Amino acid sequence: MKKIYVESLGCAKNQVDSEILLSLAEKEGYSAVSRPSDADVIVVNTCGFIESAKKEAVDTFFSLRNAFEDKKIVLAGCLAQRYFGELELDEADAIFGNHDLSAFPEVLRRLETEKTQVRLCPEGDRSKSDCRRTQLLSRKGSAYLKISEGCNHRCNYCAIPLIRGPLVSRKREDIISEARDLISRGVWEINVVAQDLGAWGSDFADGKETFTSLIEELAGLEGDFVLRMLYIHPDTFPMELIDTAARCPKILPYFDIPFQHSWPGVLRGMKRTGSRESYVSLINAIRERIPDAVIRSTLMLGFPGEDEEAFNDLMRFVDEAQLDWMGSFLYSREEDTPAYSMRGEREHRKAHKQAAVWQNELEEKQTQITQKRLERFVGRTYRAIVEEPVAGEDLAIARIYSQAPDVDGLTVIMAEDLHEGDIVTVGIRAVRGFDLEAVPVR
Repeated sequence: MKKIYVESLGCAKNQVDSEILLSLAEKEGYSAVSRPSDADVIVVNTCGFIESAKKEAVDTFFSLRNAFEDKKIVLAGCLAQRYFGELELDEADAIFGNHDLSAFPEVLRRLETEKTQVRLCPEGDRSKSDCRRTQLLSRKGSAYLKISEGCNHRCNYCAIPLIRGPLVSRKREDIISEARDLISRGVWEINVVAQDLGAWGSDFADGKETFTSLIEELAGLEGDFVLRMLYIHPDTFPMELIDTAARCPKILPYFDIPFQHSWPGVLRGMKRTGSRESYVSLINAIRERIPDAVIRSTLMLGFPGEDEEAFNDLMRFVDEAQLDWMGSFLYSREEDTPAYSMRGEREHRKAHKQAAVWQNELEEKQTQITQKRLERFVGRTYRAIVEEPVAGEDLAIARIYSQAPDVDGLTVIMAEDLHEGDIVTVGIRAVRGFDLEAVPVR
Protein backbone atom coordinates (compact mmCIF):
# COMPACT_ATOMS: atom_id res chain seq x y z
CA MET A 1 0.00 0.00 0.00
CA LYS A 2 1.22 3.50 -0.81
CA LYS A 3 2.02 5.67 2.20
CA ILE A 4 1.44 9.37 2.88
CA TYR A 5 2.65 11.77 5.57
CA VAL A 6 1.24 15.25 6.25
CA GLU A 7 3.23 17.92 8.07
CA SER A 8 0.48 20.21 9.34
CA LEU A 9 1.52 23.78 10.12
CA GLY A 10 -0.45 26.71 11.49
CA CYS A 11 -3.83 26.74 13.19
CA ALA A 12 -6.37 24.13 14.21
CA LYS A 13 -8.46 24.91 11.14
CA ASN A 14 -5.50 23.93 9.00
CA GLN A 15 -5.21 20.71 11.01
CA VAL A 16 -8.78 19.85 10.02
CA ASP A 17 -7.77 20.37 6.39
CA SER A 18 -4.79 18.04 6.91
CA GLU A 19 -7.10 15.39 8.34
CA ILE A 20 -9.39 15.72 5.33
CA LEU A 21 -6.41 15.36 2.97
CA LEU A 22 -5.34 12.18 4.76
CA SER A 23 -8.87 10.80 4.63
CA LEU A 24 -9.16 11.55 0.90
CA ALA A 25 -5.78 9.91 0.32
CA GLU A 26 -7.01 6.82 2.13
CA LYS A 27 -9.77 6.46 -0.47
CA GLU A 28 -7.04 6.50 -3.12
CA GLY A 29 -5.26 3.54 -1.54
CA TYR A 30 -2.82 5.43 0.68
CA SER A 31 -2.18 4.67 4.34
CA ALA A 32 -1.15 7.45 6.73
CA VAL A 33 2.22 7.17 8.46
CA SER A 34 3.58 9.14 11.42
CA ARG A 35 7.10 9.65 10.04
CA PRO A 36 8.08 11.29 6.73
CA SER A 37 10.83 8.72 6.26
CA ASP A 38 8.18 6.01 5.85
CA ALA A 39 6.12 7.89 3.25
CA ASP A 40 5.99 7.77 -0.53
CA VAL A 41 4.27 11.17 -0.62
CA ILE A 42 4.91 14.01 1.84
CA VAL A 43 2.46 16.90 2.09
CA VAL A 44 3.46 20.17 3.73
CA ASN A 45 0.17 21.83 4.64
CA THR A 46 1.32 25.40 5.15
CA CYS A 47 0.20 28.53 6.94
CA GLY A 48 0.50 31.87 5.12
CA PHE A 49 -1.01 34.28 7.64
CA ILE A 50 2.01 36.32 8.77
CA GLU A 51 5.69 36.59 7.91
CA SER A 52 6.93 34.21 10.61
CA ALA A 53 4.41 31.55 9.51
CA LYS A 54 5.48 31.92 5.88
CA LYS A 55 9.11 31.52 6.87
CA GLU A 56 8.30 28.41 8.88
CA ALA A 57 6.45 26.98 5.89
CA VAL A 58 9.35 27.54 3.50
CA ASP A 59 11.95 26.29 6.01
CA THR A 60 9.90 23.16 6.72
CA PHE A 61 9.46 22.42 3.03
CA PHE A 62 13.18 22.69 2.24
CA SER A 63 14.14 20.71 5.34
CA LEU A 64 11.98 17.83 4.14
CA ARG A 65 13.05 18.27 0.50
CA ASN A 66 16.73 18.09 1.43
CA ALA A 67 16.20 15.12 3.73
CA PHE A 68 14.10 13.08 1.28
CA GLU A 69 15.23 13.76 -2.27
CA ASP A 70 13.64 10.55 -3.55
CA LYS A 71 10.12 11.25 -2.29
CA LYS A 72 7.24 13.17 -3.82
CA ILE A 73 6.60 16.38 -1.86
CA VAL A 74 3.44 18.48 -2.16
CA LEU A 75 3.31 22.11 -1.04
CA ALA A 76 -0.29 22.67 0.02
CA GLY A 77 -2.39 24.91 2.23
CA CYS A 78 -2.57 28.63 2.84
CA LEU A 79 0.84 29.62 1.47
CA ALA A 80 0.18 27.69 -1.74
CA GLN A 81 -3.28 29.25 -2.05
CA ARG A 82 -2.16 32.82 -1.34
CA TYR A 83 0.78 32.86 -3.73
CA PHE A 84 -0.31 30.22 -6.23
CA GLY A 85 -0.09 32.47 -9.30
CA GLU A 86 3.40 33.73 -8.50
CA LEU A 87 4.94 30.81 -6.64
CA GLU A 88 7.99 29.44 -8.44
CA LEU A 89 9.20 26.42 -6.53
CA ASP A 90 10.70 23.84 -8.84
CA GLU A 91 11.66 21.72 -5.86
CA ALA A 92 8.00 20.88 -5.21
CA ASP A 93 6.52 17.91 -7.06
CA ALA A 94 3.09 19.49 -6.66
CA ILE A 95 1.52 22.76 -5.52
CA PHE A 96 -2.06 22.56 -4.30
CA GLY A 97 -4.40 25.32 -3.07
CA ASN A 98 -6.91 24.80 -0.28
CA HIS A 99 -10.25 26.13 -1.54
CA ASP A 100 -11.48 22.76 -2.79
CA LEU A 101 -9.85 19.92 -0.89
CA SER A 102 -11.97 17.35 -2.75
CA ALA A 103 -9.59 17.79 -5.72
CA PHE A 104 -6.67 16.33 -3.75
CA PRO A 105 -7.11 12.81 -5.16
CA GLU A 106 -6.47 14.29 -8.62
CA VAL A 107 -3.12 15.60 -7.34
CA LEU A 108 -2.19 12.14 -6.09
CA ARG A 109 -3.18 10.47 -9.36
CA ARG A 110 -1.26 12.99 -11.45
CA LEU A 111 1.81 12.58 -9.24
CA GLU A 112 1.90 8.93 -10.23
CA THR A 113 1.79 9.58 -13.98
CA GLU A 114 3.20 13.04 -14.72
CA LYS A 115 6.89 13.87 -14.72
CA THR A 116 6.44 17.64 -14.55
CA GLN A 117 5.26 19.64 -11.55
CA VAL A 118 1.56 19.23 -10.76
CA ARG A 119 -0.19 22.56 -10.12
CA LEU A 120 -3.79 22.62 -9.00
CA CYS A 121 -5.75 25.43 -7.34
CA PRO A 122 -9.45 24.74 -8.00
CA GLU A 123 -11.98 27.33 -6.89
CA GLY A 124 -14.70 24.84 -6.00
CA ASP A 125 -17.59 24.91 -3.56
CA ARG A 126 -16.01 25.49 -0.14
CA SER A 127 -19.24 24.49 1.60
CA LYS A 128 -18.98 20.89 0.39
CA SER A 129 -20.34 18.64 3.10
CA ASP A 130 -18.19 15.56 2.48
CA CYS A 131 -15.88 16.29 5.37
CA ARG A 132 -15.94 12.99 7.24
CA ARG A 133 -12.47 12.40 8.57
CA THR A 134 -11.27 8.86 9.03
CA GLN A 135 -7.92 10.24 10.16
CA LEU A 136 -7.47 12.56 13.15
CA LEU A 137 -4.20 14.24 14.13
CA SER A 138 -5.30 15.32 17.61
CA ARG A 139 -4.48 13.28 20.68
CA LYS A 140 -6.88 10.47 21.50
CA GLY A 141 -10.23 11.62 22.85
CA SER A 142 -10.00 15.15 21.40
CA ALA A 143 -10.86 16.54 17.95
CA TYR A 144 -11.56 19.78 16.12
CA LEU A 145 -14.89 20.45 14.42
CA LYS A 146 -14.76 23.23 11.80
CA ILE A 147 -18.14 24.88 11.22
CA SER A 148 -17.33 27.51 8.60
CA GLU A 149 -14.67 28.72 6.20
CA GLY A 150 -13.38 32.23 5.51
CA CYS A 151 -14.33 35.54 7.12
CA ASN A 152 -16.34 38.68 6.34
CA HIS A 153 -14.85 40.98 9.00
CA ARG A 154 -12.02 42.19 6.75
CA CYS A 155 -9.80 43.55 9.52
CA ASN A 156 -7.25 45.82 7.86
CA TYR A 157 -4.21 43.82 9.00
CA CYS A 158 -5.57 40.37 8.20
CA ALA A 159 -4.62 38.22 5.21
CA ILE A 160 -7.14 35.46 5.98
CA PRO A 161 -9.84 36.77 3.58
CA LEU A 162 -7.16 36.87 0.87
CA ILE A 163 -6.43 33.20 1.53
CA ARG A 164 -9.66 31.64 2.72
CA GLY A 165 -12.13 34.00 1.05
CA PRO A 166 -15.44 35.30 2.43
CA LEU A 167 -17.50 33.47 5.03
CA VAL A 168 -19.03 30.18 3.93
CA SER A 169 -20.91 28.40 6.72
CA ARG A 170 -21.31 24.65 6.70
CA LYS A 171 -24.87 23.37 6.78
CA ARG A 172 -26.27 22.73 10.23
CA GLU A 173 -27.19 19.12 9.44
CA ASP A 174 -23.65 18.37 8.22
CA ILE A 175 -22.11 19.80 11.39
CA ILE A 176 -24.49 17.84 13.61
CA SER A 177 -23.84 14.66 11.64
CA GLU A 178 -20.08 15.06 11.96
CA ALA A 179 -20.36 15.76 15.68
CA ARG A 180 -22.39 12.57 16.14
CA ASP A 181 -19.73 10.67 14.23
CA LEU A 182 -16.95 12.02 16.44
CA ILE A 183 -18.88 11.17 19.61
CA SER A 184 -19.54 7.64 18.35
CA ARG A 185 -15.80 7.22 17.84
CA GLY A 186 -15.03 8.05 21.46
CA VAL A 187 -14.15 11.73 21.12
CA TRP A 188 -14.78 13.39 24.49
CA GLU A 189 -13.55 16.91 23.78
CA ILE A 190 -14.96 18.54 20.64
CA ASN A 191 -13.19 21.81 19.92
CA VAL A 192 -15.48 23.90 17.71
CA VAL A 193 -13.41 26.15 15.42
CA ALA A 194 -13.86 28.78 12.70
CA GLN A 195 -12.37 32.15 11.78
CA ASP A 196 -15.23 33.57 13.87
CA LEU A 197 -17.67 31.18 15.50
CA GLY A 198 -20.18 33.93 16.17
CA ALA A 199 -20.57 34.64 12.44
CA TRP A 200 -21.74 31.13 11.61
CA GLY A 201 -25.02 31.17 9.67
CA SER A 202 -24.98 34.90 8.91
CA ASP A 203 -24.35 34.13 5.23
CA PHE A 204 -27.44 31.93 4.88
CA ALA A 205 -30.26 33.43 2.84
CA ASP A 206 -32.97 33.00 5.48
CA GLY A 207 -30.99 34.96 8.10
CA LYS A 208 -32.40 32.78 10.87
CA GLU A 209 -29.42 30.58 11.70
CA THR A 210 -27.25 31.60 14.68
CA PHE A 211 -24.20 30.14 16.31
CA THR A 212 -25.93 30.16 19.69
CA SER A 213 -28.72 27.90 18.43
CA LEU A 214 -26.15 25.64 16.74
CA ILE A 215 -23.99 25.18 19.85
CA GLU A 216 -27.12 24.54 21.94
CA GLU A 217 -28.20 21.81 19.53
CA LEU A 218 -24.72 20.30 19.62
CA ALA A 219 -24.85 20.33 23.43
CA GLY A 220 -28.14 18.44 23.27
CA LEU A 221 -26.65 15.43 21.49
CA GLU A 222 -26.50 12.17 23.41
CA GLY A 223 -23.21 10.90 24.78
CA ASP A 224 -20.44 11.75 27.22
CA PHE A 225 -18.61 14.69 25.66
CA VAL A 226 -17.87 18.39 26.07
CA LEU A 227 -17.72 21.33 23.65
CA ARG A 228 -14.99 23.95 23.61
CA MET A 229 -15.50 27.16 21.64
CA LEU A 230 -12.38 28.60 20.00
CA TYR A 231 -12.40 32.14 18.56
CA ILE A 232 -15.33 34.53 18.82
CA HIS A 233 -14.89 38.07 17.46
CA PRO A 234 -15.45 40.58 20.30
CA ASP A 235 -17.21 43.25 18.22
CA THR A 236 -20.00 40.88 17.18
CA PHE A 237 -20.06 38.63 20.24
CA PRO A 238 -23.57 37.10 20.57
CA MET A 239 -24.56 38.06 24.11
CA GLU A 240 -27.23 35.37 24.27
CA LEU A 241 -24.38 32.85 24.12
CA ILE A 242 -23.51 33.64 27.74
CA ASP A 243 -26.84 32.33 29.05
CA THR A 244 -26.68 29.33 26.76
CA ALA A 245 -23.21 28.40 28.02
CA ALA A 246 -24.37 28.85 31.61
CA ARG A 247 -27.37 26.53 31.06
CA CYS A 248 -25.64 23.75 29.09
CA PRO A 249 -23.13 21.75 31.14
CA LYS A 250 -21.59 20.21 28.02
CA ILE A 251 -20.46 23.66 26.83
CA LEU A 252 -17.19 24.38 28.61
CA PRO A 253 -17.13 27.88 30.14
CA TYR A 254 -14.08 28.77 28.05
CA PHE A 255 -14.20 31.89 25.88
CA ASP A 256 -11.50 32.58 23.28
CA ILE A 257 -11.98 36.24 22.33
CA PRO A 258 -9.17 37.94 20.34
CA PHE A 259 -9.41 41.56 21.45
CA GLN A 260 -6.14 42.52 19.67
CA HIS A 261 -5.96 45.95 21.36
CA SER A 262 -7.87 48.34 23.59
CA TRP A 263 -7.05 51.83 22.28
CA PRO A 264 -9.81 53.19 20.00
CA GLY A 265 -7.37 54.84 17.60
CA VAL A 266 -5.53 51.57 17.03
CA LEU A 267 -8.74 49.55 16.86
CA ARG A 268 -10.24 51.90 14.26
CA GLY A 269 -7.10 51.52 12.19
CA MET A 270 -7.63 47.77 12.42
CA LYS A 271 -11.25 48.29 11.31
CA ARG A 272 -12.58 47.23 14.69
CA THR A 273 -15.23 49.01 16.68
CA GLY A 274 -14.45 48.22 20.32
CA SER A 275 -12.66 49.97 23.16
CA ARG A 276 -11.13 49.14 26.52
CA GLU A 277 -14.42 49.96 28.23
CA SER A 278 -16.60 47.83 25.91
CA TYR A 279 -14.24 44.87 26.07
CA VAL A 280 -13.98 44.97 29.86
CA SER A 281 -17.78 45.23 29.98
CA LEU A 282 -18.05 42.04 27.87
CA ILE A 283 -15.64 40.20 30.14
CA ASN A 284 -17.54 41.31 33.24
CA ALA A 285 -20.85 40.21 31.72
CA ILE A 286 -19.45 36.73 31.13
CA ARG A 287 -18.01 36.43 34.62
CA GLU A 288 -21.11 37.78 36.34
CA ARG A 289 -23.21 35.04 34.72
CA ILE A 290 -20.51 32.33 34.77
CA PRO A 291 -18.10 32.95 37.69
CA ASP A 292 -15.87 30.01 36.67
CA ALA A 293 -15.50 31.24 33.08
CA VAL A 294 -12.03 31.15 31.61
CA ILE A 295 -11.18 33.88 29.11
CA ARG A 296 -8.30 33.69 26.65
CA SER A 297 -7.30 36.44 24.24
CA THR A 298 -4.60 37.54 21.83
CA LEU A 299 -3.19 41.05 21.70
CA MET A 300 -1.23 42.70 18.90
CA LEU A 301 1.68 45.09 19.40
CA GLY A 302 3.14 47.42 16.81
CA PHE A 303 0.13 48.16 14.61
CA PRO A 304 0.31 51.55 12.80
CA GLY A 305 -0.88 54.31 15.12
CA GLU A 306 0.21 52.62 18.33
CA ASP A 307 2.16 55.08 20.48
CA GLU A 308 3.05 55.18 24.17
CA GLU A 309 -0.41 56.44 25.12
CA ALA A 310 -2.03 53.55 23.25
CA PHE A 311 0.32 51.05 24.86
CA ASN A 312 -0.39 52.41 28.33
CA ASP A 313 -4.10 51.96 27.64
CA LEU A 314 -3.42 48.37 26.63
CA MET A 315 -1.54 47.76 29.88
CA ARG A 316 -4.50 49.23 31.76
CA PHE A 317 -6.82 46.91 29.84
CA VAL A 318 -4.76 43.88 30.87
CA ASP A 319 -4.98 45.04 34.49
CA GLU A 320 -8.74 45.48 34.31
CA ALA A 321 -9.50 42.40 32.20
CA GLN A 322 -7.55 39.94 34.35
CA LEU A 323 -7.41 37.49 31.46
CA ASP A 324 -6.81 33.87 32.34
CA TRP A 325 -4.64 33.30 29.27
CA MET A 326 -3.12 35.76 26.83
CA GLY A 327 -1.03 35.36 23.72
CA SER A 328 0.68 38.33 22.10
CA PHE A 329 2.27 38.85 18.72
CA LEU A 330 3.88 41.63 16.72
CA TYR A 331 2.06 43.15 13.78
CA SER A 332 3.17 41.66 10.46
CA ARG A 333 3.03 44.02 7.47
CA GLU A 334 1.28 41.86 4.88
CA GLU A 335 1.10 42.86 1.23
CA ASP A 336 -2.38 43.29 -0.28
CA THR A 337 -3.94 44.10 3.10
CA PRO A 338 -5.27 47.65 3.67
CA ALA A 339 -2.85 48.17 6.57
CA TYR A 340 0.16 47.54 4.34
CA SER A 341 0.08 51.10 2.95
CA MET A 342 -0.37 52.75 6.35
CA ARG A 343 3.38 53.13 6.71
CA GLY A 344 6.58 52.31 4.84
CA GLU A 345 9.04 49.52 5.55
CA ARG A 346 11.60 51.71 7.33
CA GLU A 347 8.98 53.12 9.71
CA HIS A 348 7.58 49.65 10.21
CA ARG A 349 10.95 48.23 11.27
CA LYS A 350 11.44 51.05 13.75
CA ALA A 351 7.98 50.51 15.23
CA HIS A 352 8.60 46.77 15.34
CA LYS A 353 11.64 47.23 17.61
CA GLN A 354 9.68 49.38 20.04
CA ALA A 355 6.76 46.96 19.96
CA ALA A 356 9.08 44.08 20.92
CA VAL A 357 10.10 46.00 24.05
CA TRP A 358 6.46 46.69 24.91
CA GLN A 359 5.61 43.05 24.29
CA ASN A 360 8.04 41.96 26.99
CA GLU A 361 6.45 44.38 29.47
CA LEU A 362 2.99 43.17 28.57
CA GLU A 363 3.86 39.51 28.95
CA GLU A 364 5.58 40.09 32.29
CA LYS A 365 2.39 41.68 33.61
CA GLN A 366 0.21 38.92 32.18
CA THR A 367 2.42 36.21 33.69
CA GLN A 368 1.67 37.50 37.17
CA ILE A 369 -2.06 37.73 36.40
CA THR A 370 -2.26 34.22 34.95
CA GLN A 371 -0.45 32.65 37.88
CA LYS A 372 -2.74 34.44 40.32
CA ARG A 373 -5.83 33.37 38.35
CA LEU A 374 -4.65 29.75 38.46
CA GLU A 375 -4.75 29.71 42.24
CA ARG A 376 -8.55 29.53 42.25
CA PHE A 377 -8.41 25.96 40.91
CA VAL A 378 -6.48 24.62 43.92
CA GLY A 379 -8.61 22.50 46.24
CA ARG A 380 -11.28 21.81 43.61
CA THR A 381 -12.07 18.77 41.47
CA TYR A 382 -12.43 18.59 37.68
CA ARG A 383 -12.58 16.08 34.88
CA ALA A 384 -9.34 15.94 32.91
CA ILE A 385 -8.38 14.38 29.60
CA VAL A 386 -5.02 12.61 29.62
CA GLU A 387 -2.72 13.63 26.77
CA GLU A 388 0.43 11.69 27.51
CA PRO A 389 1.71 9.36 30.23
CA VAL A 390 5.32 10.23 31.07
CA ALA A 391 7.57 7.24 30.39
CA GLY A 392 9.30 5.93 33.49
CA GLU A 393 7.36 8.20 35.83
CA ASP A 394 4.15 7.75 37.82
CA LEU A 395 2.57 10.82 36.27
CA ALA A 396 0.76 11.95 33.15
CA ILE A 397 0.20 15.19 31.26
CA ALA A 398 -3.47 16.16 31.02
CA ARG A 399 -5.83 19.13 30.63
CA ILE A 400 -8.92 20.36 32.49
CA TYR A 401 -11.63 22.64 31.07
CA SER A 402 -9.51 25.76 31.53
CA GLN A 403 -6.75 24.47 29.25
CA ALA A 404 -7.24 24.35 25.48
CA PRO A 405 -5.05 22.09 23.34
CA ASP A 406 -1.54 23.36 22.56
CA VAL A 407 -1.99 26.99 23.70
CA ASP A 408 -2.55 26.98 27.49
CA GLY A 409 -0.89 25.40 30.49
CA LEU A 410 -1.27 21.73 31.43
CA THR A 411 -2.32 19.62 34.39
CA VAL A 412 0.20 17.11 35.74
CA ILE A 413 -1.58 14.13 37.33
CA MET A 414 0.50 12.31 39.91
CA ALA A 415 -0.63 8.74 39.26
CA GLU A 416 0.33 5.55 37.47
CA ASP A 417 -1.45 3.44 34.87
CA LEU A 418 -2.99 6.35 32.98
CA HIS A 419 -3.34 6.24 29.20
CA GLU A 420 -3.78 8.75 26.40
CA GLY A 421 -7.45 9.65 26.08
CA ASP A 422 -8.44 8.59 29.62
CA ILE A 423 -11.00 10.85 31.30
CA VAL A 424 -10.07 11.18 34.97
CA THR A 425 -11.59 13.11 37.86
CA VAL A 426 -8.76 14.92 39.62
CA GLY A 427 -8.24 17.17 42.59
CA ILE A 428 -5.98 20.18 42.02
CA ARG A 429 -3.43 20.53 44.78
CA ALA A 430 -0.89 23.11 43.55
CA VAL A 431 0.09 25.65 40.89
CA ARG A 432 3.46 25.02 39.21
CA GLY A 433 4.29 28.00 37.01
CA PHE A 434 1.62 27.94 34.28
CA ASP A 435 0.62 24.36 35.09
CA LEU A 436 -1.51 22.65 37.71
CA GLU A 437 -0.57 19.64 39.83
CA ALA A 438 -3.34 17.12 40.52
CA VAL A 439 -4.13 13.69 41.94
CA PRO A 440 -6.97 11.33 40.97
CA VAL A 441 -10.03 11.32 43.21
CA ARG A 442 -12.82 8.76 43.45
